[in-house]
Amino acid sequence: MKYGKIIGTGKYLPKRILTNIDLEQIIDTTDDWIYSRTGIKERRIADDETCYDLAILAAKDALKASELDPENIDLIIVATMTAEYATPAISCLVQKAIGAKNALAFDLSAACSGFVFAIHTANQFIMNGTFNNALIIGSEKLSNIINWEDRNTCVLFGDGAGAVVVEASEEQGIIETICRSVGEDYACLTAGIKRIKTPFKNVNIEQDFIEMEGREVFEFACTKVPQCIEEVLEKAKLEKSDIDYYILHQANTRIISKVAKKLSEPLDKFYTNMEFYGNTSSASIGIALDEMVKAGKLKNKKVILAGFGAGLTYGASIIQF
Repeated sequence: MKYGKIIGTGKYLPKRILTNIDLEQIIDTTDDWIYSRTGIKERRIADDETCYDLAILAAKDALKASELDPENIDLIIVATMTAEYATPAISCLVQKAIGAKNALAFDLSAACSGFVFAIHTANQFIMNGTFNNALIIGSEKLSNIINWEDRNTCVLFGDGAGAVVVEASEEQGIIETICRSVGEDYACLTAGIKRIKTPFKNVNIEQDFIEMEGREVFEFACTKVPQCIEEVLEKAKLEKSDIDYYILHQANTRIISKVAKKLSEPLDKFYTNMEFYGNTSSASIGIALDEMVKAGKLKNKKVILAGFGAGLTYGASIIQF
């Protein structure tokens, strides 16, 4: 039987750094207020770069690390909620840019859980023998859908992209994954269509933004993520002591601290980088994963990736490096 195995990681982050001090000049907030509630000090903002530009650059970084020829890529999945086009998919633009002319390409929308959902989807294709490898990208330009007058949301988000290349292997790399959706609670976190103008309906919406009920989302994450981690461990017949690191979606340090406490796991097993990038939605896990790989922290290690976000959606995956 074949299993999916990560053979390369990559990321791309825009050059512009927007600090909490910078935000003090834009809205009624303070560096202390933001950092004490979120753990965020700064975030990256894309200027002229598009969401697909970010995806392409992260893809090239991951491909370089994997040493795989783009023409040998069978599948490209881009997880995103901020594509500039309704169609074509960002994945098709990535396919063209990198020369992966033999790949099936499509996008996946699961917000901050998107990277885990994409890993799960690609792994199923590999395990059933449909494809031998896949390029998975989480890419977001959240600065396009933020209300920069809403201090409760605009301080949270940043732009960026993370990517991995997964290849079929006799060794079990992607050990187990669980993905879940809770559609009845969708209204806690939404981002509407940017423009609606039609002669068939009395509506003319020029712009809609991320809207979030912060307390509800916080409680959702702190409840479902530990449950999902326990469930995926049980499914894999592993114990928490078998896990070297946890890479959670980088939304808020308080969420990660609470999840660690509920799991009775030491906080130093939980990697964090939202201090520098903020919440980059589907890109956050891929960015963190690439940082850990390039720092040499994951060799021969078992890692749990866990995402949670709009939909509402959540999921966890156990990876052996």
